[in-house]
Amino acid sequence: MLSVHDEAFRPYGRVIDLDLAAFEAEIAKVALPEDGTIYEPSTPAFEALPLFTELQEKIFGELPIEFGHCSGRNHKLNAVEYHRSSEVDIAATDLYLMLGKQQDIDSETFHYETKRIEAFFVPAGTAVELYATTLHFAPCSAGADAEFRCGVVLPSGTNVPLVNLTRGAGEDRLLFANNKWLIAHAESGLEKDGAFVGLVGENLTR
Repeated sequence: MLSVHDEAFRPYGRVIDLDLAAFEAEIAKVALPEDGTIYEPSTPAFEALPLFTELQEKIFGELPIEFGHCSGRNHKLNAVEYHRSSEVDIAATDLYLMLGKQQDIDSETFHYETKRIEAFFVPAGTAVELYATTLHFAPCSAGADAEFRCGVVLPSGTNVPLVNLTRGAGEDRLLFANNKWLIAHAESGLEKDGAFVGLVGENLTR
């Protein structure tokens, strides 16, 4: 199993040196569902931390940002998404990220083969920047019954519902939320929410 500290992670992102103690204390207070995951784009308790200002100034160049989280229990790939910007993920627990490259999406069909995915271990207390061309989705738990807690930092407004729901051809079919292009697996159930189904191959399990 690969790690974000391995050379193989370099095409996908980088590890960031940050003081995460206060954030880890706050996210530990978040109530999680017994099954599945929750995602909050913006969490006021996180955005009140000095870490929020540091991320905004040093990582996003003073761009307005949102600091939320994706947490719960998950073992499936289900989909891949990308943004027009980097994403910072902060592991408050051990977790895994299943990652791919936007460049490997078929330029005509917009299908993506799941055999190209690589899984990376992210130890608790680690922050990573995922580059804009990195395909990703919800983190995976590090154990069969383990929960994961992961901070997610993105430009403000990312992942909120679209105002204009009209989708055209080509890449427009992938637009799922603000600044979020998504390709779902047929087994994910996301088609009912309007997701483009284009993952080819096994719905990978970690």
